[in-house]
Amino acid sequence: MTARPEAHSKTYDFVGIGLGPFNLGLACLTEPIAELDGVFLESKPDFEWHAGMFLDGAHLQTPFMSDLVTLADPTSPYSFLSYLKEKGRLYSFYIRENFYPLRVEYDDYCRWAANKLSSVRFGTTVTEVTYEDDRYAVRTAAGDTYRTRHLVLGTGTTPYVPEACRDLGGDFLHNAQYMHRKAELQAKKSITVVGSGQSAAEIYYELLSEIDAHGYRLNWVTRSPRFFPLEYTKLTLEMTSPDYIDYFRALPEETRYRLEKQQKGLFKGINSDLIDAIYDLLYQKHVESGDRPVPTRLITNSSLVTASYADGAYSLGFHQDEQGKDFGIDTEGLLLATGYHYEPPAFLAPVRDRLRLDGHGRFDVARNYSIDTTGRGVFLQNAGVHTHSITSPDLGMGAYRNAYIIRELLGSEYYPVEKSIAFQEFAV
Repeated sequence: MTARPEAHSKTYDFVGIGLGPFNLGLACLTEPIAELDGVFLESKPDFEWHAGMFLDGAHLQTPFMSDLVTLADPTSPYSFLSYLKEKGRLYSFYIRENFYPLRVEYDDYCRWAANKLSSVRFGTTVTEVTYEDDRYAVRTAAGDTYRTRHLVLGTGTTPYVPEACRDLGGDFLHNAQYMHRKAELQAKKSITVVGSGQSAAEIYYELLSEIDAHGYRLNWVTRSPRFFPLEYTKLTLEMTSPDYIDYFRALPEETRYRLEKQQKGLFKGINSDLIDAIYDLLYQKHVESGDRPVPTRLITNSSLVTASYADGAYSLGFHQDEQGKDFGIDTEGLLLATGYHYEPPAFLAPVRDRLRLDGHGRFDVARNYSIDTTGRGVFLQNAGVHTHSITSPDLGMGAYRNAYIIRELLGSEYYPVEKSIAFQEFAV
């Protein structure tokens, strides 16, 4: 197919690749800036955000102010409150007195915003990025070429499958597919959920709620030492701040990697109300069952080390880490709530020599979110927990990061970029 003439006749100030919430927020914030001419390329035909986890009543774990724009520009027409006003739900949301939008509502809000933007190109798959004549050339599957001075990568993370389950047969699923395949899963005689965190807890609670209607056995196994709550105290939340980014980014690389492992409970834990609800439901099921045991098990401290599939069932091998003992579970249904991880896009291969890597082979994300050797050409959304700590995946820090990137693109500050907001001191 011949490329569109406009793709060759101009050079964009920037091209955003991928359109999750972070790049969508950048698109909203750059829409009114006449000095910036950018375009956003997304392979999917429409905006989609974790549709496989739209459980009834599931909500964000961050307040509505962590929308696409508000913390950078409270007057933006792309705010969540503007969305509610246009939808006729602003007063209902106010009377609800709950700061946390429903997950399906947040997805609809993002779709609403994306449909208002002139810079978004859905159904556009990037196949290759090269560097020619002091410009990046972004080529697509349709044969178009977008030339640009800067790239902003927002391709996001992909479902993580544990090593034991790679190339495993059968019909196991990741929690990203849960709502699409829930009926199929509940037709099994037994279900095992592997993993920890909010997604695992939400799925376990729903499956436990419906266990009597379907008659399956239900297991939940995690390698974590406990079903730990998300730490959500206010002084801890100050770790999602410019102050903490400055502190964390300046630490030695090995220290940052050690902290990356230790800080998972700060953004991958379970909502404490949900933990209590699970316990209350277990108690209720126990009372209702009389002398019959409830067909469910919750197991901690246990890592999945082996897995095999035969005759419609899985044999899972676990290692109890504190006891040092091995045990097995046989199950027909297997759901992996094992999180997500970042893989550098294959289309970057021709420009890898222009990108900085750290001692562990991951992108060396600078304080200004750049990853290229010039320090101002390629910017990365998310995927920087090892350099920017828990601020990297936090929706509430998305607007801050985008205001920072916009300042880098413009060479001047369009949206005020906070330098210090914390009461506490992180460094001595």
